[in-house]
Amino acid sequence: MTVPTGCMFTHIIRGDGKKITYQNAGVDCGFVGALNSGFCNWRIDFSHADTDNKTYRTPRGKTHAECEIHPMRDNAPQTLPRYGKACAHLSINGVRRVSQCHHITK
Repeated sequence: MTVPTGCMFTHIIRGDGKKITYQNAGVDCGFVGALNSGFCNWRIDFSHADTDNKTYRTPRGKTHAECEIHPMRDNAPQTLPRYGKACAHLSINGVRRVSQCHHITK
């Protein structure tokens, strides 16, 4: 499966240092992309890795059987135990299709 033309996967993080006050990920579609049938059996997971790229936490999202044009998920505010990166992953039918990461450094 490819992401339809006119769609992009977004991952937003707000905070300071290791403190994340807001985190959201989803698919935004416009123009021709908004006409597609949507994403079915989708799930958005967040993951956190240290500076050695070792993943230490993966809050897994719920799998949604319904089809949605704009799948989206928020993650709870948190303070990470270490610097590294925070990522969001979109899976369709249990297969990871796209990821976006932000490096969290001093």
